[in-house]
Amino acid sequence: MSDGSGRTVLAAGCVLWRRAPYDGGIEVCLVHRPRYDDWSFPKGKLKRGEDPLSGALREVLEETGFHCRPGARLPTVRYVANGRPKEVSYWEAEATHGSFTPNAEVDRLLWLSPVAAANRLTQRRDRSLLPPLLTTLHAA
Repeated sequence: MSDGSGRTVLAAGCVLWRRAPYDGGIEVCLVHRPRYDDWSFPKGKLKRGEDPLSGALREVLEETGFHCRPGARLPTVRYVANGRPKEVSYWEAEATHGSFTPNAEVDRLLWLSPVAAANRLTQRRDRSLLPPLLTTLHAA
């Protein structure tokens, strides 16, 4: 956890997915954060002492309203945000139950095919998580 010294900010999230109700294909969940006006996967900063997977599951529930079953670890995404290095650990996770309620942090949620999600994601770095997700799911 960063303390303002320029150390890496640690965060975690999930590429949340479900079977599409109409054809059984894969849909992934994107959230819209009005503060940044961006579309991304659910993620957030870790609390002090929180392990990354617990943080990822907490953030998914807080941002989407969905409980999920975590699966394979996905690549860690590293970038600079607000002048400080940030490291986001990701897992693939299947949505099990829940429902979305808009809030101040996340005002919209979309379930999209991987191709549509790649086109909607704001940050190119987030798109890099889709091929490993699909490889993992097809191998299962």
